[in-house]
Amino acid sequence: MRRVVLGAVALLAFAGPLRAENKSNPLAVFAGLDKIMGVTTNFESKIGEEKQFGGLIVKADVCYTAPITEDPKTVAFVEVDEATTDGKRKRIFSGWMFAESPGLNAVEHPIYDVWLVGCRDPNAPPPPVEAAPDLSTLQDQIDNGEQQAPPD
Repeated sequence: MRRVVLGAVALLAFAGPLRAENKSNPLAVFAGLDKIMGVTTNFESKIGEEKQFGGLIVKADVCYTAPITEDPKTVAFVEVDEATTDGKRKRIFSGWMFAESPGLNAVEHPIYDVWLVGCRDPNAPPPPVEAAPDLSTLQDQIDNGEQQAPPD
């Protein structure tokens, strides 16, 4: 019996903290900068499908987000090809992009920059939205000397 208890204690001591599984999303959200025109464009790409941005072809193979109980971490494995004038493609990027650190692994091209903004699941419920305070009565409250209780 003592061995069983010691084994259980050792197992618990060496087991790391429990982590929730990352969520796989069907859409990757990117931002792209056209340096010539000075225009930034947001665009979405379905996982596994190619999306053209200027002379670049962007494809996300996976896009993961950490659950809301964890630190925010949004990552995608992305392949970016440059369309050449002779109709061929040249791979200019293949690797992980991190939404929380856009400068870490963004695509830097002489004309275009592309970076991951996030992942999205159109079937997920929308996040809760906090209602804005009613500002129409604010002046009346100030004039009457009323004070609102501080929020909890």
